[in-house]
Amino acid sequence: MAGRGAREKAGREARKRVRSYSIRQQVHLERGRRRRRDDLVAVIVFVVVIALATTAQVGYFVAGPGMPTPAKSSSASPTPTATRTLPPSSLSENRTWTGTMTLNTTKLSISLAGTKAPQAVANFVELARSEFYAGLSCHRLTTSGIFVLQCGDPAGDGSGGPGYTFGPLENVPKDGVYPAGTIAMARGTAEDSQGSQFFIVYKESKLPAPGYTVFGKVTGGLSALKTAITSTGVAAGGTSPTDGPPKVATSIGDIAVQ
Repeated sequence: MAGRGAREKAGREARKRVRSYSIRQQVHLERGRRRRRDDLVAVIVFVVVIALATTAQVGYFVAGPGMPTPAKSSSASPTPTATRTLPPSSLSENRTWTGTMTLNTTKLSISLAGTKAPQAVANFVELARSEFYAGLSCHRLTTSGIFVLQCGDPAGDGSGGPGYTFGPLENVPKDGVYPAGTIAMARGTAEDSQGSQFFIVYKESKLPAPGYTVFGKVTGGLSALKTAITSTGVAAGGTSPTDGPPKVATSIGDIAVQ
C-alpha cells in the first residue's frame, strides 16, 4: 500500500509539474505574440512617419519653394493688381543687367543673365520697373535640406502672381546644384507655371530635376542678408521649424537694374 501511495503521489506531482510547465509555456508564447505585435506596430508607425516626412519634402521640391501650382491665365490674378501681360523676351536685350535690390535695410548687388534666361530676365526687369515688387514680402524661408529665401508674391502666402504664368524653364543647372547667391524663379508643378515669385539661395543647395530657371545672382551683400534675416530662422507657426515665414519679417524695397 505504501508503494502504491508513493506512486500516486509521484503521479500527482508529475501532473502538477506538467500543468505548471504548460501554463508557463502559454504565458511565454503570449508574451512573444505581444512583443511581435508591438514591434510590428512600432515599425508601421516609423514607416508612416518617414513616409509623411518624405512626402512633405518631395512635395516641397516638386511644387517649387513655396509656390502652389497656379491656374494658368492671361487675365488678372485674384490679388488686387492691375492686369498684366508677359513682356517679350526681347526686353532682356540679350545682355547682362546689373543693379541693386533692397530687402528691409539690406542692399544686395545683383546681376541678371539676359543671355542665358532672356524670358525670366525680361519678366523680372518689367516687374521691377513697374514697381510691382515694391513692398511685397519674402514669405518663405527654408533652413534645412535646401536654403532659400522666397519673395515676390502679392498674396503673401505663396499662391499669388502677376496674373500670368510662363515657361519653359531656362538656364537650369545640369547637376541640380544651385550655388549660394543664385536667384531663380519659383514655380508650381508645371514647368510653365513661373510668374513673379523668385528665390535667393543663401547657401549652396541641390534641387531635383526638372529644376528651376536661374536668371541672376547676388554679387554683393549676401553675408549681410544671412546675418540680418536668414540666420534668425523661421517664425513660430510655420509649416515646420525649418520651413515657413522668416522670423524677421522681410519685404522688398527698391529694385534698380540697368
